[in-house]
Amino acid sequence: QHVICNVFPKDLYVEEAASVEIVCQTSCSNHGKIFWTLNGKNINESQSKTINATHTVLSLRNFTQSRAVVQCHSSYGNQLLGGVTIRTYSKPKNITCVLHYDVNGPNGVPKLFTCSWEHHMDSSQTANYTILTDSLKEICKSQKASCTHNFTDLENPDDIVANMYYFNQYTVKVRAKTQYGETDSDPYVFHPRSITKINPPKNLKIISSSEHLLVKWVTDERRCQVKYYKTSEADKAPEVLWTNRSDFSAMIEEVESCTNYNISVRCATERGLWSEWSPEKTALTKLNRSRIRMQLWRKVAELEKNGKRKVHLMWKGIPSTCREALTVKQVAYKDNTITGNYTYTSCGSSSCDVDVDHHSHRFYLTVSSNGALLDSVYVPAVGDTGLPEIWSIQTTKHRMGGAIQVSWNVSEKPISSYIIDWTHDGRWYYWKETIFTNATLFGLLLRTPYNITVTPLFNDITGHSIHSNPFCSSTGVLENISVTVEEADDKSAFVKWSKSQSRNTCSNVDTYIIFYEALGLQHSKLALSLLIGSEDGVWLKDLKPNTDYSVKVEATSDNETDMSSTVYFRTNTFDPRLIKALSICGGILVILVLSIGLTCAIQWKKFNDKPVPNPRLSSVAKWLTQSHEKVEGFFQPSTDQIENQVVTDKTQRNRGAPLTPVCNGNGCDPSFTSIQENEPEERFSDTSETQLLSSPEGSVVFPSSQSSPYRSQDMLPRVEKPSKSDLGSKQEKTSMKSLYISLNMFEQSDV
Repeated sequence: QHVICNVFPKDLYVEEAASVEIVCQTSCSNHGKIFWTLNGKNINESQSKTINATHTVLSLRNFTQSRAVVQCHSSYGNQLLGGVTIRTYSKPKNITCVLHYDVNGPNGVPKLFTCSWEHHMDSSQTANYTILTDSLKEICKSQKASCTHNFTDLENPDDIVANMYYFNQYTVKVRAKTQYGETDSDPYVFHPRSITKINPPKNLKIISSSEHLLVKWVTDERRCQVKYYKTSEADKAPEVLWTNRSDFSAMIEEVESCTNYNISVRCATERGLWSEWSPEKTALTKLNRSRIRMQLWRKVAELEKNGKRKVHLMWKGIPSTCREALTVKQVAYKDNTITGNYTYTSCGSSSCDVDVDHHSHRFYLTVSSNGALLDSVYVPAVGDTGLPEIWSIQTTKHRMGGAIQVSWNVSEKPISSYIIDWTHDGRWYYWKETIFTNATLFGLLLRTPYNITVTPLFNDITGHSIHSNPFCSSTGVLENISVTVEEADDKSAFVKWSKSQSRNTCSNVDTYIIFYEALGLQHSKLALSLLIGSEDGVWLKDLKPNTDYSVKVEATSDNETDMSSTVYFRTNTFDPRLIKALSICGGILVILVLSIGLTCAIQWKKFNDKPVPNPRLSSVAKWLTQSHEKVEGFFQPSTDQIENQVVTDKTQRNRGAPLTPVCNGNGCDPSFTSIQENEPEERFSDTSETQLLSSPEGSVVFPSSQSSPYRSQDMLPRVEKPSKSDLGSKQEKTSMKSLYISLNMFEQSDV
């Protein structure tokens, strides 16, 4: 209780990378060895030194930790004697300052002053910064590691600017203030003109030509740099061109033909800092004949009936990015003498078509804008025998697929080289030059025929060409065989395949093999082989009903095969021909039943819809028996009355006389009915007006005044009573009196 153990000084706050000494008072511990720990880890004994029996000193060199706990221990009972917390701080360093201008403002005297620096401290700490002059006058304040001051904010900016911009040197420092204290950076001494940074150049202009790029800009300073690089090589380091010209321009030499370049410029005062790079601009160089490998060739067609030949000019070596328009200049020769005027034809980017006569011609490919000559080619006259020629040409397959070996025999006339060209479609041509009498064509399409032409050259004069027959680069099986199942029955299926090759494809398929199997059944794999001459389809027979099958087709040749994708199908449960026959019979039966039903319905409708005669349109007359048909004076109705004689059932019932069929010697006539004469005579009126018909039985009366449904009378006719003597004398001669009415008359539409 009376002896004190402690560590001092307490709560140290030291500059980063400084040296620290800590003393441990050990009076309370007379036993045990003294040792130190830093954040719980033992410190090397070499850094500790015992001064006397009661004091031990710890020396820490170049201490950089932002915060650490140092403790003093005794090995006797591992006793903790004391401890201290050490914090470090760092001064702002690496200060850089710039005098610059507002981006939109003019150059001249700078109006902005910006400084930035580095300051390392614990992330939990915050600092307030102040930029001070050497006279400790504040310039600006900030809470981050940079600060910008606008001199126009001061009451008298001209004096401040003069004190900084026109002095030979100027000194500033940065003061950082934290919760643990404050510290100043080392003084930063600069010359105001050496830290002046102007704005980037403006109005950048680039003029392209075939040889160079001329770059122009607008600025106040002559000391500038031009940065340029190919647009396609943006990942590479750019080229930098220095210039100090008073016209503020620069010439970029050694540029590639028809190539895009990205260009920007920056400038600086004589002693000042470089400005920022101006916004980049892209420029395309012009076509330069000396920087490309130009190759011009032609294909000449046969002489047509109109005396013209078509010449297809084509070239390669010109980059696709070139935008120059091209022109072909055509010159005709006769006996090595120019004839006629020059002819000019505008062309596309890679080919041109012109018409020529049978004379020789030379074509010059030029740039339209400046007339620069790119290349020329010669077309000989038809039938010119003084030119070099080739006797024969041979083509063979190369051992490598997709290649053709070509060889030819030549005449004894001098030849400097040969042009061999080839095409597979007559639109796109490929060609190359060789000094040998053979060549190998690589990179050809497989299974494709090519037309090959060889032309001899003597200096710049072309001879007569020779053509080979179409020759296949390689042969093999067809590609992309498509299989379909056209029809599937219960025990058979028709499989068809199609080929996707064009008409010009070289194919030598020998055999088609059809592989098929029933899914889910073992030992069901089968194969059927067909010669190439057979049709592109086959019936698979002896299949199992209601079973899933897979099928694929393989085309084979000498050394190649091609397999189609697998197609699946299912056989039917029954033979579809049986189902078809049953369907046809059932259809016929249904049609027959419907026809009979329709016929019955029509007849029934006719029966029900038969018209009923109108009694008002009918006439009534006494119909004589067969023995009295020719008695004169009997009433003969008119034609329309005969056609309308009728007594309806209702009328018959009203009279109380039943309608009965009339029968004679020939049988009963159903179209007539009779009224028995024993009808009571009281039903006929004695007072009506009558019309007398002569008859052996008496006169028939047709009343006309009483209401009746008949057209020509009101009541049925009445027979006058004969006398008893007449009745007795004629009774034997007179048969039963009957009244006959025709039922075959109908109402007329116009009545």
